[in-house]
Amino acid sequence: MAQYLLSVHSVEGEVSGPTSAEEMQQFMKRVNALEEEMRSTNTYVFGGPLHDPDTATVVRVSGGDVLTTDGPFAESKEHLGGFYIIETENLDTALAWASRTAAAVAHPIEVRPFRDGREA
Repeated sequence: MAQYLLSVHSVEGEVSGPTSAEEMQQFMKRVNALEEEMRSTNTYVFGGPLHDPDTATVVRVSGGDVLTTDGPFAESKEHLGGFYIIETENLDTALAWASRTAAAVAHPIEVRPFRDGREA
């Protein structure tokens, strides 16, 4: 089994999420159903939503000095909004879960495998 990161991306300034209480209720129903299915098939490892990018702090070390700055690492309109870590048999199965996740959250999903500890 391999583990994959399903990253949920959102675009700054675009309203693509729920805008009413009813839409939020439907959104949460879809997400909860997706997560329950992931758990019932032993696919779900961990996941969660993130706060907005302006809450980020970037930590750098240069010449032994630690520097922290506010905001996201990269200046971009597209940001990581949340993620799932899943465990599946192969990439095709991970992509199937990603398509279901994209449908549930109405955002693009990036799929990336974790490196095996033995890889260089």
